[in-house]
Parts: sequence; C-alpha cells; structure tokens
Amino acid sequence: MKSFFIGNLEVKLPVIQGGMGVGVSLSGLASAVANEGGVGVISCAGLGLIYHKSPGDYLAKCISGLKEEIKKAKEKSKGIIGVNIMVALSNYADMVKTSIAEKADVIFAGAGLPFDLPSFLTHDSKTKLVPIVSSSRAAKIICDKWKNNYGYLPDAIVVEGPKAGGHLGFKANQIEDEHYSLEQLIPEVVSVVDSYKDEKNIPVIAAGGISSGKDIHRFLEMGASGVQLGTIFITTTECDASDTFKNVFVNAKQEDIRIIQSPVGMPGRAIDGEFIRSVEKGLEKPKNCPFHCIKTCDYTKSPYCIIQCLYQAARGNMKKGYAFTGINVHLSEKISSVKEVISKLKVEFLSAKFER
Repeated sequence: MKSFFIGNLEVKLPVIQGGMGVGVSLSGLASAVANEGGVGVISCAGLGLIYHKSPGDYLAKCISGLKEEIKKAKEKSKGIIGVNIMVALSNYADMVKTSIAEKADVIFAGAGLPFDLPSFLTHDSKTKLVPIVSSSRAAKIICDKWKNNYGYLPDAIVVEGPKAGGHLGFKANQIEDEHYSLEQLIPEVVSVVDSYKDEKNIPVIAAGGISSGKDIHRFLEMGASGVQLGTIFITTTECDASDTFKNVFVNAKQEDIRIIQSPVGMPGRAIDGEFIRSVEKGLEKPKNCPFHCIKTCDYTKSPYCIIQCLYQAARGNMKKGYAFTGINVHLSEKISSVKEVISKLKVEFLSAKFER
C-alpha cells in the first residue's frame, strides 16, 4: 500500500480509522492505529458524559475531555492523530477551536456540511481540514465555498458511501440504490478534485463498508488515495469501548442489521437489539434534556436520547443503547489487536494486487 499526503503530513499506511462515538474511538484506539502508520481518530461526540467528573457543565466537560484525549493520544503515539467532529453538534465550534488549539493533526468534519471550518484556523495552526461528504455535488460545493470565502481548499475529502455505519448522508430510498454506491461516488469525486489540481492536490478517501485488503485495493485502483475503516477496529483490544459492546459485533449476523431513523434527522445503520425494540414501543422517550448535544434535536419530539443511548452501549449496557455498524459486521469473528487487523489487511491487499 502506497503512502499519501494530507497537506504536508505523510500517511504511511493509507488507512484512516473512522471516528466512532460515544466513547468507542478515543485515545486508546486512535494511538494504536497511528502507531501502525495510519491516521488514528478521536470522536469528540459525548465527551462531556465520559468526563462527567470534570468541573463545569456538560459543554465545559466536553472541552476538557477533548483536551485530555488529544494529550493522551499524543503521549502514546508520534503518529498522526485526528479528531472527528459532527457538524450537527451544538458545540461544534468549541470542538473545532479546541482541536486546533491542542494541535490535533487533522479535523474530519461530517454529519452536515462544514462550510465555515477554515474560519477557525489561526495564523500559526497546523491542523489539516478534511470534510466528509456523500456526493460529488457536496464535494464541489465545499471546495468552491472554502476557496471563495477563505482562499483555502480541503486537505483531503472523505467520501462516505451508504454501506457505512452510524449516520448516513442519504435518504432511506437511496441506501440500496446502486447509483449512490461508493463505487459510483469515488470516480465522481476524484473528477471534482482533479479540477483543482493546479492549485492543490486533494486526496480522496473512500469510506463505508470497506472491510478487507481486497476492498482497499479496489478503491485505490479507482483513484482513491486512502480508505477509512470503522467497524473492523471495534473488535480490537485497543478499542475504547467495553468488551460487552465488542462482543455484540463478534456475535452479530448479517440479518441483525437495521436501518433506523436517528433523532439527528438522518437514517443510521445499527445492530438490532432490545433497546431498538423498546424505542419502537415508545418506551424510551426522554423526560428532559440536560445536554442539548445536537442542533437539530427537540427532546419533546425525540423517541430517545441518542447521546445517552450510544454512551450506555459503549459502556456495555445494551438494554439502554444500541451499536451503530457498517454493513459487514458479520465478518467480525474475534477480538484481535490493531496490529493483527492491519497485518491481515496488508496480506489481503498483496493477494488482491497479485491476482490481477
């Protein structure tokens, strides 16, 4: 696998670990992937819950929690550490400012279009900016807006297809439509970024449903410079979630996957379970909202509190939460180390390369 650059950062292994919240990808997983030459990513969603003993209110705890996770990741690794920030978060701006101030190497921003992301850069900041999109149209709009408003082009673009885990940037009827497949999207976005190549090289990163070295080889052949993988890293010893949570993935079958409607206002791919069925019966409606974590969420109309549900699941309380997953969760067989997972991907990649 060839290295590629995000700005002036050389990514020696073209693998980005997806940001997974709440509490699934923190400094433990991020540093382990970074130590293997990939990009390790901390999810900043719900850090105020994880750092509930910190001083201040929920929003203050999110800031101190993110500072602590970046610090810990940098202590454990000299590799590339990124932060995943959902644009839909009500504290999106705080999380961006904190990531830049703490010198995170990369910000990955999705779950909404980060039109104003370059506005947070300071004169001495070195943090690279990478939007996550689900269409070539979104990629083109972001490039043009950033260029016209800030004189800045993305340092890379992640293209997330409909086979991804968690929130999906597609309508429900588009998820199974081959016209919206990642195989369709990657060449389209590569074509968009090629139109800016005289000004900046913008690598394209393929994401969503990628789970083998053969998959990686296929998307690199289509013009992607790297791939983003999430689900495959959940069943690792270094993943920051509980073993109970990890074993939900080990035991999951393909027929256990559900497309659900999230309070965020997007469809999401999750593993079916007791909590989802309880939601369908109307038994999980929140009585109040101490966090107001998502801009678009109105707790009086919401069927459940998503941040609490994801936090409880990662801790292993599956009666009070569910697990988001990519489409290939059934391939999870056991809990392995990050090193073992990446070694297997490399072997599969080489095998695919020599099959040609």
